[in-house]
Parts: sequence; structure tokens; C-alpha cells
Amino acid sequence: MSGFGSDDPAYEAKVLMISVAARMAGMHPQTLRQYDRLGLVQAGRAAGGGRRYSVRDVVLLREVQRLSQDDGVNLAGIKRIIGLEQLLEQAQQRVAQLEAELEAAYRRMAELESLARFPGRDLVPTNQTSTALVVWRPRRSPGR
Repeated sequence: MSGFGSDDPAYEAKVLMISVAARMAGMHPQTLRQYDRLGLVQAGRAAGGGRRYSVRDVVLLREVQRLSQDDGVNLAGIKRIIGLEQLLEQAQQRVAQLEAELEAAYRRMAELESLARFPGRDLVPTNQTSTALVVWRPRRSPGR
């Protein structure tokens, strides 16, 4: 699995048959079926209905096994941990996206500023000071 990175599309491809995924994860295929039923690791489905797993799923299966065996976490706790980690990953991706959009907006602002006739100032130069006073009175509604 060292040839795949988490940003590689092949990492996410659900192409591994259950027997291959189980062998790669060091588990019995029945354990993978149980985890799928519990929603811990969701398998894809082939045209014939057989379960298909990705390299990412195998990594997740190993993590489930580690949490269960090494840390003594029950399956409900593991499901919660996985869900929270997925939410965190989504939030981190969204933050990265927003940071990129903000950086693009700053670049665009700098570009527009460099095109301005008077950089660093208002679009309309104001070199006269005004002493005008504006009085505003609200309109009265008819019937008052």
C-alpha cells in the first residue's frame, strides 16, 4: 500500500473484493461483513452485489482493529470516533478551501488597488474640506 497516497484517486476506489481486503487488514471476511452492517466501514457494491473495499477502507479497518484490541474501545465508541474524525477532516478541507478563497480575494484586491488612480485612498479624491450641514427630517405619514 506504500504506492498510494491519501490524495491519489486509487486510494478511494472501491475495487478490492472482501477476501482481499480482509487479508490486507488481517481480519476474517465475516468481521468485515459485521463492520459493514454496523456502519463502521461502509463497503461499496459490485454489479453482482458483492462488497468492494478501497485501500482507504483497509486502513480504516486496521484502525478499528487497533482501537478495539490495543485501546479496548467498544464498537459503538469506535463508530463515534470514526464519525468525529470524518467531521474533522471535512472541516479541515473547508477551512483550506476558505483560506484559498480569501488569499485569492486579497490578491484581487491588491491587483485592483494597483490599477487605481490614487492607490491607498478613496476612489474619488477629496482635497476640499466641506462645512456643509445636512438636516434630515423624517416624513410624516398622511393622517398625522
